[in-house]
Amino acid sequence: MSYGFKVEVTGEYALFSRPELKVERVSYDVITPSAARGILEAVFWKPAIRYVIDGITVCNKIHFENIRRNEVSSKASAGKSYIFAAEDRAQRASLVLKDVKYIIAFHFEATDKLGERDLAEGVFNHGKFADELRRRLLKGQCFHQPYLGCREFPAKLRLLMEDESPPPPITETRNLGLMLYDIDYIKDDCVNMTEWNPTYFMAQMKNGIIDLQHVEVLR
Repeated sequence: MSYGFKVEVTGEYALFSRPELKVERVSYDVITPSAARGILEAVFWKPAIRYVIDGITVCNKIHFENIRRNEVSSKASAGKSYIFAAEDRAQRASLVLKDVKYIIAFHFEATDKLGERDLAEGVFNHGKFADELRRRLLKGQCFHQPYLGCREFPAKLRLLMEDESPPPPITETRNLGLMLYDIDYIKDDCVNMTEWNPTYFMAQMKNGIIDLQHVEVLR
């Protein structure tokens, strides 16, 4: 039995910020694999599993729009746990995506944090997690609101059934260049996560589809 899934993700706006452009935020042309994983983890997350994005299908034409947003200039920290927004406000321009629709194909794998309840006769119990994930997607349940790059841009999710025909992709082929793939945390103990390394890949969209099953990850 296959435990691969496909979900339809839509939203009015999206901002998948390029890390090389920080002050004036500019979005990638499409959703990144790390952002797609974050959306899935908002629905269902357990230490025992890790989501793997197999492919991204772009269903709506890529369209950018300039907006201006109020932000704060500083960051909250242990020594400064609050910020007065009125005194630290800064208005910045953002180049965001408008009216997005993606089909995210993915599966999940076991991590090294399996517990006794995660096993069935000593083997990783895929079916248990697949059933719970499917149930949460069908009911629209989530741990927190999924979003498209920024929390003010909420995402809507819908599970595609196995016998359902997905929306057609756009017919465009585009070299998307170097794109963020994911974040590797060196110390992942849920307390000290200060050391991390971003990973990238050369993204290619062919007829609206980004195949991620055989990408070369760059560190």
